[in-house]
Amino acid sequence: MRYFFPILLGRLVRVLARLRGGGSAFPGLVVLKLAPKFLEHAVEKLPLGVVVVSGSNGKSTTTNMLVAVLRAHGVSLFTNPSGGNIPQGVASSLLASVSPTGRIREDLAVLEVDEGYGPELAKRLRPTSVLLINIQIDQLNRYHEPDRVYVMLRTVAQAASRDIVLNASDENLRAMGDELASAGRSVDYYSVADGVLAESPHGLASATRVGDGDFAKVESLATVVGLTGATAVISAGAETEQIQLPARGVHYAADAAGAIAMARTLLGTRFSLATASDAFAALETVYGRGETLEADGEPIEVIMMKNPPSLQLNLNALDRVPAQLFMAVDEGTPDPSWIYDTDFSLIDHVDVLTGTKAWHIATRLAYAGIPVGKVIPDVKSALREFLALPAPEGDTKVALVNYELMMELRKLLGYLELEGES
Repeated sequence: MRYFFPILLGRLVRVLARLRGGGSAFPGLVVLKLAPKFLEHAVEKLPLGVVVVSGSNGKSTTTNMLVAVLRAHGVSLFTNPSGGNIPQGVASSLLASVSPTGRIREDLAVLEVDEGYGPELAKRLRPTSVLLINIQIDQLNRYHEPDRVYVMLRTVAQAASRDIVLNASDENLRAMGDELASAGRSVDYYSVADGVLAESPHGLASATRVGDGDFAKVESLATVVGLTGATAVISAGAETEQIQLPARGVHYAADAAGAIAMARTLLGTRFSLATASDAFAALETVYGRGETLEADGEPIEVIMMKNPPSLQLNLNALDRVPAQLFMAVDEGTPDPSWIYDTDFSLIDHVDVLTGTKAWHIATRLAYAGIPVGKVIPDVKSALREFLALPAPEGDTKVALVNYELMMELRKLLGYLELEGES
């Protein structure tokens, strides 16, 4: 009964936080203060164990995909909603699901884990299986260099008691696979075919691996062999299926292959690629990632740029030059200088530019010869100006925003749920 009262109090705090419209991770912080071993206790008796999904970009999307595929195969599982990927976030998401004694009721846990907190969470969650999707240049103010992320994610992989699945098309993870194999670990892979990668101007935008030579070819549990718009062709063993992606882009196709590869590993002979394809067809987009929102009945496609690779890959995935473009960057991007490495040739103008970093971005766009209609640092005023523009004929308004302003945009448009809420 030692977990009963911390859980009860955490659930009360969760209700109060939701009523106030904020603090989605705070209830988990309360529980962990009162019951420091809450995470360990919650997962320790799961019949099928714990799957951890981590990497620089695409964790939420890949987790969402994997969960959908496993559930389509009849697996009873718990997962943390997008964004709840640090210790208190995982604990908060558990509050909605655990029994009064603090145990997960389902057979399996599939958990997205922040790479920075990965070593700590891997130690506490003791995963049976680990899926790593990429290592990219991300949050240099936090991680400093990709090699540091490599060490963090290697620690997560080493914590797996059974399965390790890595992206063979990411040279850092391919090197990690060789390192783990040389230490006696069994490693499986997924990949994107060379021909598909060649059609992407910047590949998967993975961080460059210095000092490693050519890697030996490895077998993949799932391979992206074709891609047209938001439809990928994926091969898994003797099966090949068209997979409907939640949004356009080779990065979404790679995430789908990763989810399918891990599902094959977990399900064994029970796995069906046709069943997986059906699951993808019914899949909804993850909070703020490739969503289409509505404002007074007019659709707005939201493209989120969390870091240089996600910005570049999402720009590459555009299927047309946007007729109307809203761009928003604030202090959530502490150092916007990375934007000078971005290829903006796939846009020809910005109608409204906003956020506290608006003039930094305007300067970069000026160097690229891309005109900006209006710079309005106040986000609410800027959005009002953008929405007042007549609907583009034969097209959809597009909003290109960083993570923090994605959440602000959703709130201003009346989408009040928080990331991390189930």
